[in-house]
Amino acid sequence: MLYRFNACVLDLVRGSLHLDGHESTLRPKSFELLRYLVENPARLIPKQEFVKAVWPNTTVADESLTNCITEVRRAIGDRDQTIVKTVPRRGYIFTAEVTAQESVGDRVGSAAAPEPALPEKPSIAVLAFINMSGDPSQEYFSDGITEDIITELSRFSELLVIARNSTFTYKGRAVDVRRVGRELGVRYVLEGSVRRDGDRIRVSAQLIDAVSGAHRWAERYDRKMGSIFEVQEEVARTIASLLASHVKKAEEARTPTKPPATWHAYDYYMRATDTLSSFFSSFRAEPLYEARRLLEQSLSLDPAYARAYASLASTYVMAWNQALDGDYLRPAVLERAHELAQTAVRLDPHLPLAHVYLGLTLTWRREFDGAIAEFERAAALNPNFTDVRFSIALIYAGEPERAIEVTKAHMRLDPFYIATTPGWLGLANYMLGRYAEALPLLRECVSRAPNHRGGHTWLAATCAQLGLREEARVQVVEVLRLQPSYTIQGSQVLNIFQRAKDREHYLDGLRKAGLPER
Repeated sequence: MLYRFNACVLDLVRGSLHLDGHESTLRPKSFELLRYLVENPARLIPKQEFVKAVWPNTTVADESLTNCITEVRRAIGDRDQTIVKTVPRRGYIFTAEVTAQESVGDRVGSAAAPEPALPEKPSIAVLAFINMSGDPSQEYFSDGITEDIITELSRFSELLVIARNSTFTYKGRAVDVRRVGRELGVRYVLEGSVRRDGDRIRVSAQLIDAVSGAHRWAERYDRKMGSIFEVQEEVARTIASLLASHVKKAEEARTPTKPPATWHAYDYYMRATDTLSSFFSSFRAEPLYEARRLLEQSLSLDPAYARAYASLASTYVMAWNQALDGDYLRPAVLERAHELAQTAVRLDPHLPLAHVYLGLTLTWRREFDGAIAEFERAAALNPNFTDVRFSIALIYAGEPERAIEVTKAHMRLDPFYIATTPGWLGLANYMLGRYAEALPLLRECVSRAPNHRGGHTWLAATCAQLGLREEARVQVVEVLRLQPSYTIQGSQVLNIFQRAKDREHYLDGLRKAGLPER
Protein backbone atom coordinates (compact mmCIF):
# COMPACT_ATOMS: atom_id res chain seq x y z
CA MET A 1 0.00 0.00 0.00
CA LEU A 2 0.84 3.66 -0.44
CA TYR A 3 -0.06 5.96 2.46
CA ARG A 4 -0.30 9.72 1.91
CA PHE A 5 -0.41 12.32 4.69
CA ASN A 6 0.47 16.01 4.63
CA ALA A 7 3.39 16.28 2.13
CA CYS A 8 4.52 12.69 2.71
CA VAL A 9 4.17 9.40 0.85
CA LEU A 10 4.95 6.14 2.67
CA ASP A 11 5.42 3.26 0.19
CA LEU A 12 5.33 -0.13 1.92
CA VAL A 13 6.23 -2.05 -1.23
CA ARG A 14 9.50 -0.24 -1.82
CA GLY A 15 10.14 0.52 1.82
CA SER A 16 10.53 4.24 1.12
CA LEU A 17 9.34 7.55 2.55
CA HIS A 18 9.14 10.72 0.47
CA LEU A 19 8.66 14.25 1.81
CA ASP A 20 7.85 16.95 -0.77
CA GLY A 21 9.05 14.59 -3.52
CA HIS A 22 12.42 13.91 -1.90
CA GLU A 23 13.27 10.60 -0.24
CA SER A 24 13.77 10.68 3.52
CA THR A 25 16.01 8.13 5.18
CA LEU A 26 14.69 6.01 8.04
CA ARG A 27 16.28 3.11 9.86
CA PRO A 28 14.24 -0.14 9.69
CA LYS A 29 12.76 0.13 13.21
CA SER A 30 11.84 3.79 12.70
CA PHE A 31 10.20 2.85 9.38
CA GLU A 32 8.14 0.14 11.11
CA LEU A 33 7.14 2.58 13.84
CA LEU A 34 5.94 5.10 11.25
CA ARG A 35 4.09 2.35 9.46
CA TYR A 36 2.28 1.41 12.69
CA LEU A 37 1.36 5.06 13.26
CA VAL A 38 -0.16 5.61 9.79
CA GLU A 39 -2.06 2.34 10.03
CA ASN A 40 -3.55 3.49 13.35
CA PRO A 41 -4.28 7.21 12.89
CA ALA A 42 -6.24 9.30 15.42
CA ARG A 43 -5.82 6.66 18.12
CA LEU A 44 -3.84 6.85 21.33
CA ILE A 45 -1.14 4.16 21.08
CA PRO A 46 0.47 3.23 24.42
CA LYS A 47 4.22 2.82 24.58
CA GLN A 48 3.95 -0.89 25.33
CA GLU A 49 1.86 -1.43 22.20
CA PHE A 50 4.64 0.14 20.11
CA VAL A 51 7.24 -2.08 21.76
CA LYS A 52 5.17 -5.20 21.09
CA ALA A 53 4.57 -4.22 17.44
CA VAL A 54 8.05 -2.98 16.52
CA TRP A 55 10.29 -4.98 18.87
CA PRO A 56 8.43 -8.31 19.29
CA ASN A 57 9.89 -10.71 21.87
CA THR A 58 12.59 -8.17 22.72
CA THR A 59 13.26 -6.11 25.82
CA VAL A 60 14.04 -2.51 24.87
CA ALA A 61 14.64 0.65 26.85
CA ASP A 62 12.31 3.66 26.59
CA GLU A 63 15.21 5.47 24.94
CA SER A 64 14.94 3.23 21.86
CA LEU A 65 11.31 4.21 21.33
CA THR A 66 12.04 7.88 21.97
CA ASN A 67 14.91 7.87 19.46
CA CYS A 68 12.71 6.29 16.79
CA ILE A 69 9.92 8.83 17.43
CA THR A 70 12.47 11.64 17.08
CA GLU A 71 13.79 10.20 13.82
CA VAL A 72 10.26 9.80 12.44
CA ARG A 73 9.37 13.39 13.31
CA ARG A 74 12.52 14.64 11.60
CA ALA A 75 11.84 12.55 8.47
CA ILE A 76 8.23 13.75 8.05
CA GLY A 77 9.00 17.39 8.86
CA ASP A 78 7.12 17.38 12.18
CA ARG A 79 9.18 20.12 13.82
CA ASP A 80 6.33 21.28 16.08
CA GLN A 81 5.41 17.72 17.11
CA THR A 82 1.85 18.23 15.94
CA ILE A 83 1.67 15.22 13.61
CA VAL A 84 3.08 12.70 16.08
CA LYS A 85 1.61 14.14 19.25
CA THR A 86 2.92 13.10 22.66
CA VAL A 87 0.37 12.32 25.36
CA PRO A 88 2.44 12.56 28.57
CA ARG A 89 2.91 9.25 30.42
CA ARG A 90 0.42 7.52 28.09
CA GLY A 91 1.73 7.28 24.51
CA TYR A 92 1.41 8.94 21.10
CA ILE A 93 -1.32 9.93 18.62
CA PHE A 94 -0.84 10.27 14.85
CA THR A 95 -3.02 13.29 14.05
CA ALA A 96 -2.59 13.69 10.27
CA GLU A 97 -5.30 12.60 7.86
CA VAL A 98 -4.14 9.46 6.06
CA THR A 99 -5.27 8.19 2.67
CA ALA A 100 -4.32 4.72 1.45
CA GLN A 101 -4.07 3.45 -2.11
CA GLU A 102 -2.45 0.63 -4.01
CA SER A 103 1.15 1.42 -4.93
CA VAL A 104 1.97 1.81 -8.63
CA GLY A 105 4.81 -0.64 -8.15
CA ASP A 106 2.85 -3.08 -5.98
CA ARG A 107 3.30 -6.58 -7.34
CA VAL A 108 0.44 -7.93 -5.23
CA GLY A 109 -3.24 -7.71 -6.08
CA SER A 110 -2.66 -5.77 -9.29
CA ALA A 111 -4.35 -6.96 -12.44
CA ALA A 112 -1.55 -5.38 -14.47
CA ALA A 113 1.17 -7.17 -12.52
CA PRO A 114 0.09 -10.67 -11.41
CA GLU A 115 2.21 -12.69 -9.05
CA PRO A 116 5.00 -14.36 -11.03
CA ALA A 117 4.63 -18.09 -11.58
CA LEU A 118 7.12 -20.50 -10.06
CA PRO A 119 9.87 -21.25 -12.58
CA GLU A 120 10.68 -24.79 -13.58
CA LYS A 121 14.14 -24.68 -12.02
CA PRO A 122 14.71 -24.27 -8.26
CA SER A 123 14.31 -20.66 -7.15
CA ILE A 124 15.35 -18.89 -3.97
CA ALA A 125 15.15 -15.46 -2.33
CA VAL A 126 17.60 -14.48 0.40
CA LEU A 127 16.02 -12.02 2.85
CA ALA A 128 18.17 -9.41 4.56
CA PHE A 129 19.84 -11.04 7.56
CA ILE A 130 18.87 -9.41 10.85
CA ASN A 131 21.51 -7.41 12.71
CA MET A 132 21.58 -8.90 16.22
CA SER A 133 24.57 -6.92 17.44
CA GLY A 134 22.47 -4.37 19.31
CA ASP A 135 24.20 -1.56 17.43
CA PRO A 136 22.25 0.05 14.54
CA SER A 137 25.52 1.30 13.03
CA GLN A 138 26.39 -2.35 12.26
CA GLU A 139 23.39 -2.66 9.91
CA TYR A 140 25.65 -2.36 6.86
CA PHE A 141 27.62 -5.39 8.08
CA SER A 142 24.68 -7.81 8.15
CA ASP A 143 23.55 -6.37 4.79
CA GLY A 144 26.98 -7.11 3.34
CA ILE A 145 26.89 -10.71 4.56
CA THR A 146 23.47 -11.16 2.94
CA GLU A 147 24.64 -9.71 -0.35
CA ASP A 148 27.66 -11.99 -0.49
CA ILE A 149 25.53 -15.07 0.15
CA ILE A 150 23.26 -13.97 -2.73
CA THR A 151 26.34 -13.58 -4.93
CA GLU A 152 27.64 -17.03 -4.05
CA LEU A 153 24.29 -18.71 -4.67
CA SER A 154 23.96 -16.93 -8.01
CA ARG A 155 27.01 -18.78 -9.29
CA PHE A 156 24.93 -21.93 -9.64
CA SER A 157 23.43 -21.64 -13.12
CA GLU A 158 20.70 -24.18 -12.30
CA LEU A 159 19.23 -21.92 -9.61
CA LEU A 160 17.11 -18.82 -10.10
CA VAL A 161 18.21 -16.33 -7.44
CA ILE A 162 16.24 -13.14 -6.81
CA ALA A 163 18.35 -9.97 -6.79
CA ARG A 164 19.31 -8.15 -3.59
CA ASN A 165 17.30 -5.03 -4.42
CA SER A 166 14.02 -6.94 -4.36
CA THR A 167 14.62 -9.04 -1.26
CA PHE A 168 15.80 -6.03 0.74
CA THR A 169 12.38 -4.36 0.39
CA TYR A 170 11.25 -6.73 3.16
CA LYS A 171 14.04 -5.60 5.49
CA GLY A 172 12.91 -4.63 8.96
CA ARG A 173 9.40 -5.98 8.41
CA ALA A 174 7.65 -8.94 9.97
CA VAL A 175 6.85 -11.03 6.90
CA ASP A 176 5.00 -14.21 6.04
CA VAL A 177 7.51 -16.34 4.15
CA ARG A 178 4.76 -17.87 2.04
CA ARG A 179 3.64 -14.43 0.92
CA VAL A 180 7.23 -13.52 0.07
CA GLY A 181 7.42 -16.64 -2.07
CA ARG A 182 4.25 -15.69 -3.93
CA GLU A 183 5.28 -12.06 -4.46
CA LEU A 184 8.76 -12.92 -5.75
CA GLY A 185 7.83 -16.14 -7.53
CA VAL A 186 10.25 -18.43 -5.68
CA ARG A 187 10.04 -21.86 -4.06
CA TYR A 188 12.56 -21.30 -1.26
CA VAL A 189 13.35 -18.45 1.10
CA LEU A 190 16.51 -18.13 3.18
CA GLU A 191 16.44 -15.97 6.29
CA GLY A 192 18.90 -15.51 9.11
CA SER A 193 20.75 -13.24 11.48
CA VAL A 194 24.26 -11.95 12.13
CA ARG A 195 25.77 -11.20 15.52
CA ARG A 196 29.13 -9.43 15.60
CA ASP A 197 31.02 -9.38 18.90
CA GLY A 198 34.59 -8.11 18.85
CA ASP A 199 36.64 -10.33 16.55
CA ARG A 200 34.01 -13.08 16.43
CA ILE A 201 30.90 -13.48 14.33
CA ARG A 202 27.86 -15.76 14.51
CA VAL A 203 25.75 -16.33 11.39
CA SER A 204 22.46 -18.21 11.76
CA ALA A 205 20.47 -19.26 8.71
CA GLN A 206 17.39 -21.32 7.89
CA LEU A 207 15.95 -22.45 4.59
CA ILE A 208 12.16 -22.50 4.26
CA ASP A 209 9.89 -24.00 1.61
CA ALA A 210 7.84 -20.93 0.70
CA VAL A 211 4.99 -23.02 -0.71
CA SER A 212 4.35 -25.18 2.35
CA GLY A 213 6.05 -23.04 4.99
CA ALA A 214 8.09 -26.06 6.11
CA HIS A 215 11.64 -25.61 7.41
CA ARG A 216 14.11 -27.56 5.28
CA TRP A 217 17.39 -26.75 6.99
CA ALA A 218 18.91 -24.62 9.73
CA GLU A 219 22.49 -24.05 10.83
CA ARG A 220 24.62 -21.74 12.94
CA TYR A 221 28.19 -20.72 12.18
CA ASP A 222 30.56 -19.34 14.83
CA ARG A 223 33.78 -18.04 13.36
CA LYS A 224 36.55 -15.56 13.85
CA MET A 225 36.17 -12.45 11.71
CA GLY A 226 39.09 -13.37 9.49
CA SER A 227 37.31 -16.47 8.18
CA ILE A 228 34.07 -14.71 7.23
CA PHE A 229 34.56 -15.55 3.57
CA GLU A 230 34.67 -19.27 4.40
CA VAL A 231 31.37 -18.90 6.31
CA GLN A 232 29.65 -17.23 3.35
CA GLU A 233 30.80 -19.89 0.90
CA GLU A 234 29.92 -22.69 3.31
CA VAL A 235 26.36 -21.39 3.71
CA ALA A 236 25.90 -21.06 -0.04
CA ARG A 237 27.32 -24.50 -0.80
CA THR A 238 25.15 -26.13 1.88
CA ILE A 239 21.94 -24.61 0.57
CA ALA A 240 22.80 -25.56 -3.00
CA SER A 241 23.41 -29.17 -1.95
CA LEU A 242 19.98 -29.29 -0.29
CA LEU A 243 18.45 -28.33 -3.61
CA ALA A 244 20.45 -31.04 -5.41
CA SER A 245 17.38 -33.22 -5.86
CA HIS A 246 15.94 -30.49 -8.10
CA VAL A 247 19.15 -29.80 -9.92
CA LYS A 248 20.53 -32.13 -12.57
CA LYS A 249 24.08 -31.10 -12.08
CA ALA A 250 25.36 -28.37 -9.79
CA GLU A 251 27.95 -26.13 -11.32
CA GLU A 252 31.37 -27.56 -10.56
CA ALA A 253 33.76 -24.94 -11.79
CA ARG A 254 33.24 -21.78 -9.80
CA THR A 255 35.60 -18.92 -9.31
CA PRO A 256 34.62 -17.23 -6.06
CA THR A 257 35.17 -13.51 -5.81
CA LYS A 258 38.59 -13.04 -4.30
CA PRO A 259 38.39 -11.62 -0.78
CA PRO A 260 40.45 -8.54 -0.01
CA ALA A 261 43.79 -8.90 1.73
CA THR A 262 42.56 -7.27 4.93
CA TRP A 263 39.32 -7.32 6.84
CA HIS A 264 39.15 -3.53 7.10
CA ALA A 265 39.20 -3.13 3.31
CA TYR A 266 36.17 -5.38 3.04
CA ASP A 267 34.45 -3.43 5.82
CA TYR A 268 34.91 -0.15 3.93
CA TYR A 269 33.64 -1.77 0.73
CA MET A 270 30.42 -2.91 2.44
CA ARG A 271 29.88 0.58 3.87
CA ALA A 272 30.35 2.06 0.39
CA THR A 273 27.88 -0.37 -1.16
CA ASP A 274 25.28 0.58 1.43
CA THR A 275 25.89 4.30 0.79
CA LEU A 276 25.90 3.97 -3.00
CA SER A 277 22.48 2.32 -2.99
CA SER A 278 20.98 5.52 -1.54
CA PHE A 279 22.36 7.52 -4.46
CA PHE A 280 20.32 5.52 -6.96
CA SER A 281 17.12 6.68 -5.30
CA SER A 282 18.08 10.27 -4.47
CA PHE A 283 20.48 11.16 -7.34
CA ARG A 284 22.20 13.61 -5.01
CA ALA A 285 25.92 14.28 -4.82
CA GLU A 286 26.47 13.61 -1.11
CA PRO A 287 25.98 9.83 -1.03
CA LEU A 288 27.87 9.43 -4.32
CA TYR A 289 31.00 11.14 -3.03
CA GLU A 290 30.76 9.51 0.38
CA ALA A 291 30.70 6.12 -1.33
CA ARG A 292 33.74 7.13 -3.39
CA ARG A 293 35.61 8.16 -0.24
CA LEU A 294 34.89 4.80 1.41
CA LEU A 295 35.97 2.87 -1.69
CA GLU A 296 39.22 4.81 -1.87
CA GLN A 297 39.86 3.92 1.77
CA SER A 298 39.19 0.27 0.92
CA LEU A 299 41.70 0.37 -1.92
CA SER A 300 44.32 2.12 0.21
CA LEU A 301 44.24 -0.98 2.42
CA ASP A 302 43.96 -3.52 -0.38
CA PRO A 303 45.18 -2.17 -3.77
CA ALA A 304 44.25 -5.46 -5.46
CA TYR A 305 40.55 -5.51 -4.49
CA ALA A 306 38.70 -5.85 -7.82
CA ARG A 307 35.18 -5.29 -6.50
CA ALA A 308 36.19 -1.97 -4.95
CA TYR A 309 37.72 -0.85 -8.27
CA ALA A 310 34.53 -1.79 -10.14
CA SER A 311 32.29 0.12 -7.73
CA LEU A 312 34.66 3.08 -7.73
CA ALA A 313 34.37 3.21 -11.53
CA SER A 314 30.59 3.51 -11.13
CA THR A 315 30.96 6.66 -9.00
CA TYR A 316 32.90 8.33 -11.81
CA VAL A 317 30.37 7.27 -14.45
CA MET A 318 27.54 8.75 -12.38
CA ALA A 319 29.48 11.98 -11.74
CA TRP A 320 30.11 12.27 -15.49
CA ASN A 321 26.55 11.77 -16.74
CA GLN A 322 24.58 13.42 -13.91
CA ALA A 323 24.61 17.22 -13.64
CA LEU A 324 25.81 17.28 -10.02
CA ASP A 325 28.86 19.57 -10.23
CA GLY A 326 31.87 20.45 -12.37
CA ASP A 327 32.56 16.79 -13.18
CA TYR A 328 29.47 16.70 -15.43
CA LEU A 329 30.52 15.71 -18.98
CA ARG A 330 34.19 16.36 -18.21
CA PRO A 331 36.21 13.97 -20.47
CA ALA A 332 38.82 13.23 -17.78
CA VAL A 333 36.10 11.91 -15.46
CA LEU A 334 34.84 9.34 -17.97
CA GLU A 335 38.42 8.38 -18.77
CA ARG A 336 39.04 7.78 -15.06
CA ALA A 337 35.98 5.51 -14.90
CA HIS A 338 37.29 3.56 -17.89
CA GLU A 339 40.73 3.11 -16.29
CA LEU A 340 39.22 1.90 -13.00
CA ALA A 341 36.93 -0.60 -14.76
CA GLN A 342 39.84 -1.92 -16.81
CA THR A 343 41.83 -2.38 -13.60
CA ALA A 344 38.95 -4.33 -12.03
CA VAL A 345 38.81 -6.69 -15.01
CA ARG A 346 42.58 -7.13 -15.03
CA LEU A 347 42.63 -7.96 -11.29
CA ASP A 348 39.71 -10.41 -11.49
CA PRO A 349 38.59 -11.35 -15.02
CA HIS A 350 35.95 -13.68 -13.49
CA LEU A 351 34.07 -10.87 -11.70
CA PRO A 352 30.81 -10.06 -13.56
CA LEU A 353 30.49 -6.62 -11.95
CA ALA A 354 33.86 -5.59 -13.37
CA HIS A 355 32.74 -6.44 -16.90
CA VAL A 356 29.45 -4.56 -16.37
CA TYR A 357 31.20 -1.30 -15.52
CA LEU A 358 33.74 -1.74 -18.28
CA GLY A 359 30.79 -2.28 -20.64
CA LEU A 360 29.10 0.85 -19.31
CA THR A 361 32.16 3.05 -19.79
CA LEU A 362 32.65 1.69 -23.31
CA THR A 363 29.01 2.51 -24.04
CA TRP A 364 29.46 6.17 -23.15
CA ARG A 365 32.69 6.17 -25.22
CA ARG A 366 30.52 4.98 -28.17
CA GLU A 367 32.45 1.71 -28.44
CA PHE A 368 29.29 -0.36 -28.73
CA ASP A 369 30.69 -3.67 -29.98
CA GLY A 370 33.14 -3.81 -27.11
CA ALA A 371 30.48 -2.72 -24.61
CA ILE A 372 28.02 -5.44 -25.62
CA ALA A 373 30.80 -8.03 -25.53
CA GLU A 374 31.58 -7.05 -21.91
CA PHE A 375 27.95 -7.36 -20.81
CA GLU A 376 27.68 -10.73 -22.55
CA ARG A 377 30.87 -11.82 -20.79
CA ALA A 378 29.34 -10.91 -17.41
CA ALA A 379 26.29 -13.07 -18.19
CA ALA A 380 28.48 -15.95 -19.37
CA LEU A 381 30.44 -15.88 -16.11
CA ASN A 382 27.26 -16.06 -14.05
CA PRO A 383 23.99 -17.00 -15.79
CA ASN A 384 21.99 -15.57 -12.86
CA PHE A 385 23.80 -12.25 -12.93
CA THR A 386 21.73 -9.46 -14.44
CA ASP A 387 22.19 -5.71 -14.69
CA VAL A 388 19.82 -3.21 -16.29
CA ARG A 389 22.78 -1.21 -17.64
CA PHE A 390 23.06 -3.75 -20.46
CA SER A 391 19.90 -2.20 -21.88
CA ILE A 392 21.66 1.19 -22.07
CA ALA A 393 24.27 -0.21 -24.44
CA LEU A 394 21.64 -1.97 -26.54
CA ILE A 395 19.38 1.08 -26.87
CA TYR A 396 22.18 3.36 -28.05
CA ALA A 397 23.61 0.63 -30.30
CA GLY A 398 20.29 0.48 -32.17
CA GLU A 399 18.92 -2.76 -30.65
CA PRO A 400 15.82 -1.59 -28.69
CA GLU A 401 14.00 -4.91 -29.17
CA ARG A 402 16.82 -6.78 -27.47
CA ALA A 403 17.02 -4.07 -24.81
CA ILE A 404 13.37 -4.74 -23.94
CA GLU A 405 14.06 -8.48 -23.71
CA VAL A 406 17.10 -7.95 -21.46
CA THR A 407 15.29 -5.47 -19.20
CA LYS A 408 12.26 -7.68 -18.74
CA ALA A 409 14.53 -10.60 -17.82
CA HIS A 410 16.25 -8.34 -15.30
CA MET A 411 12.89 -7.33 -13.83
CA ARG A 412 11.99 -10.99 -13.35
CA LEU A 413 15.11 -11.60 -11.25
CA ASP A 414 14.68 -8.24 -9.51
CA PRO A 415 10.91 -7.60 -9.16
CA PHE A 416 11.59 -4.52 -7.02
CA TYR A 417 13.99 -3.05 -9.55
CA ILE A 418 15.67 0.35 -9.07
CA ALA A 419 13.83 3.47 -10.19
CA THR A 420 15.64 3.93 -13.52
CA THR A 421 14.80 0.42 -14.75
CA PRO A 422 11.32 1.31 -16.09
CA GLY A 423 12.89 4.46 -17.51
CA TRP A 424 15.27 2.54 -19.77
CA LEU A 425 12.47 0.13 -20.71
CA GLY A 426 10.32 3.14 -21.57
CA LEU A 427 13.07 4.67 -23.70
CA ALA A 428 13.50 1.39 -25.60
CA ASN A 429 9.76 1.42 -26.38
CA TYR A 430 10.00 5.07 -27.44
CA MET A 431 12.73 4.22 -29.94
CA LEU A 432 10.37 1.64 -31.47
CA GLY A 433 7.58 4.22 -31.70
CA ARG A 434 5.58 2.46 -28.99
CA TYR A 435 4.75 5.66 -27.15
CA ALA A 436 1.65 4.35 -25.39
CA GLU A 437 3.68 1.46 -23.94
CA ALA A 438 6.48 3.83 -22.92
CA LEU A 439 4.23 6.31 -21.12
CA PRO A 440 3.35 4.38 -17.90
CA LEU A 441 6.91 3.10 -17.58
CA LEU A 442 8.37 6.59 -17.75
CA ARG A 443 5.75 7.94 -15.36
CA GLU A 444 6.80 5.28 -12.87
CA CYS A 445 10.44 6.24 -13.34
CA VAL A 446 9.95 9.94 -12.56
CA SER A 447 7.58 9.15 -9.70
CA ARG A 448 10.18 6.97 -8.01
CA ALA A 449 13.22 9.10 -8.93
CA PRO A 450 12.04 12.74 -9.10
CA ASN A 451 15.66 13.98 -9.22
CA HIS A 452 16.68 11.89 -12.23
CA ARG A 453 16.75 14.38 -15.10
CA GLY A 454 16.93 11.68 -17.78
CA GLY A 455 13.55 10.26 -16.78
CA HIS A 456 11.86 13.65 -17.09
CA THR A 457 13.52 14.23 -20.47
CA TRP A 458 12.36 10.89 -21.85
CA LEU A 459 8.84 11.44 -20.52
CA ALA A 460 8.69 14.93 -22.05
CA ALA A 461 9.58 13.53 -25.49
CA THR A 462 7.05 10.69 -25.15
CA CYS A 463 4.21 13.01 -24.08
CA ALA A 464 5.02 15.32 -26.99
CA GLN A 465 4.80 12.44 -29.47
CA LEU A 466 1.42 11.45 -28.00
CA GLY A 467 0.10 15.01 -28.16
CA LEU A 468 -0.04 15.35 -24.35
CA ARG A 469 1.18 18.91 -24.48
CA GLU A 470 0.38 19.96 -20.92
CA GLU A 471 2.14 16.97 -19.38
CA ALA A 472 5.08 17.53 -21.72
CA ARG A 473 5.34 21.14 -20.50
CA VAL A 474 5.29 19.95 -16.88
CA GLN A 475 8.21 17.63 -17.60
CA VAL A 476 10.14 20.41 -19.34
CA VAL A 477 9.77 22.49 -16.16
CA GLU A 478 11.15 19.55 -14.14
CA VAL A 479 14.13 19.15 -16.48
CA LEU A 480 15.00 22.83 -16.10
CA ARG A 481 14.46 22.67 -12.33
CA LEU A 482 17.07 19.94 -12.07
CA GLN A 483 19.42 21.49 -14.63
CA PRO A 484 18.66 25.17 -15.38
CA SER A 485 21.40 25.24 -18.03
CA TYR A 486 19.96 22.30 -20.00
CA THR A 487 19.75 22.69 -23.77
CA ILE A 488 19.29 20.13 -26.52
CA GLN A 489 22.53 21.27 -28.11
CA GLY A 490 24.44 21.10 -24.81
CA SER A 491 23.30 17.56 -24.07
CA GLN A 492 24.35 16.15 -27.45
CA VAL A 493 27.32 14.36 -25.89
CA LEU A 494 24.83 12.16 -24.01
CA ASN A 495 22.75 11.41 -27.12
CA ILE A 496 25.16 8.76 -28.32
CA PHE A 497 22.82 6.89 -30.65
CA GLN A 498 24.84 4.92 -33.18
CA ARG A 499 22.15 5.24 -35.85
CA ALA A 500 21.42 8.74 -37.14
CA LYS A 501 17.70 7.95 -37.49
CA ASP A 502 17.49 7.04 -33.80
CA ARG A 503 19.17 10.27 -32.78
CA GLU A 504 16.85 12.37 -34.96
CA HIS A 505 13.81 10.47 -33.67
CA TYR A 506 14.78 11.25 -30.08
CA LEU A 507 15.64 14.90 -30.77
CA ASP A 508 12.32 15.31 -32.57
CA GLY A 509 10.52 14.43 -29.34
CA LEU A 510 12.61 16.87 -27.31
CA ARG A 511 11.90 19.71 -29.75
CA LYS A 512 8.18 18.96 -29.85
CA ALA A 513 8.13 19.03 -26.04
CA GLY A 514 9.56 22.54 -26.08
CA LEU A 515 12.96 21.95 -24.50
CA PRO A 516 15.36 24.82 -25.32
CA GLU A 517 17.52 24.22 -28.38
CA ARG A 518 20.50 26.36 -27.28
